[in-house]
Amino acid sequence: MPIPQPGRAPGNCGEHFAVVDPATGEAFEEAPDQQPQELDAIVGRAHQAWRGWRADPVARATALRAAADAVLAAGPDLAPLLTREQGKPLAESYAEVARTAARLRYFAELDPGSQPITDGRPVRSEIRWRSLGPVAAIVPWNFPLQLASAKFAPALAAGNTMVLKPSPLTPLATRLLASVLASALPADVLTVVTGREPLGARLASHPGIRHVTFTGSIPTGRAVARGAAASLARVTLELGGNDAAILLEDVAVERIADRLFWAAFRNCGQVCMAVKRVYAPARLYSQVVEALAERAKTVVVGAGLDPGTQLGPVNNAPQLARVERCTAQALAAGARAVTGGHRPAGPGYFFAPTILADVPPDSPVVTEEQFGPVLPYRSLDEAVEAANSTGFGLGGSVWGTDLDRAEAVADRLECGTAWINHHAELSLAQPFAGIKESGVGVAGGPWGLYGNLRPFVVHRLEEA
Repeated sequence: MPIPQPGRAPGNCGEHFAVVDPATGEAFEEAPDQQPQELDAIVGRAHQAWRGWRADPVARATALRAAADAVLAAGPDLAPLLTREQGKPLAESYAEVARTAARLRYFAELDPGSQPITDGRPVRSEIRWRSLGPVAAIVPWNFPLQLASAKFAPALAAGNTMVLKPSPLTPLATRLLASVLASALPADVLTVVTGREPLGARLASHPGIRHVTFTGSIPTGRAVARGAAASLARVTLELGGNDAAILLEDVAVERIADRLFWAAFRNCGQVCMAVKRVYAPARLYSQVVEALAERAKTVVVGAGLDPGTQLGPVNNAPQLARVERCTAQALAAGARAVTGGHRPAGPGYFFAPTILADVPPDSPVVTEEQFGPVLPYRSLDEAVEAANSTGFGLGGSVWGTDLDRAEAVADRLECGTAWINHHAELSLAQPFAGIKESGVGVAGGPWGLYGNLRPFVVHRLEEA
């Protein structure tokens, strides 16, 4: 199947912006810098496409299955491009492509059906489900394809059409994905727009959009919610986390060390639900620090396209500066870098895998969304209180041998998802939602489908 290359669209003479390879720090391609005024026509076409797309659930499911097949077939084109613009190792990019296809296939099989209501009266009541219309998604740079599919797969399965805006840092693989999906979906059912601000702000506030789903920072999420409120569009916001891992006294450190390390460092730590704080019992503190530091010292860091790379670069210069700032502040406050803590020599946005010990609890590397410290606790109650003492509430985990005790501790965590002896693993069938400042609304599973539908109730009096 021929797949158009990203970059300058044929016949498009408008403005473009550069896309940077984080492994080199140099621009390697361009993407169209679409302007906010273009959205009126794009949303208008999405509205026209909605009329046909919503009408036939069987045809929709067939199209989504074909779309899943097309995505898998395009993996050899999508994955290297994703790695080039995002930085992650190639194997992780292939996994992201596979997850995108799996999500399309999962939602193709979901049917909301209808639900009867009985309350003893001679009235037959039934809840039916209707799509919303054109919806919008704004996606960050850490998982461009996976997070895009988490938004468009349920939206399209529900009968909506979508306008999708990827981050200007990672627009290319998403544009290529749209070209791939165009072979299976009707025109204007899914439209990808690329550009710098205020394109996203205009999309979130567009009066023709009925639902805005966003993943990103808390300040931007608040701005998206304000924009959507102008037309009373519903919002789903996933705004990041500062997940804590609590290790119990009976934990087998060496047995769980690899899982714990990668729960923190996968995708170079750029995962909203990654472990960003580790609370270890004082008795095990040194052992935990040493086990994590050993893995940080030996992990292979390099360009994502290099076959041996296990950990790629940070995606962009502002994020790298944030990592450097948080680390420097922690060290200045008395923390020690057991390993890492610096930028290696050479090009690209690399930062040495870092384990910080003896970190003050009010240090930004603890209180903000950035992994680093291993923190001791004197009592379990203290650890739980510290884990919960944050404005975030996305996820958390508890690690130990006594599973019943670990589950009891997990039940005390103030977050949307708690894991035991692993972290940040999600089934396509489960809900995903944060509390507090980590978000509004629910994604994933049937909940993600119903979030893209509205109830329509029919009452029928059984007596003439």
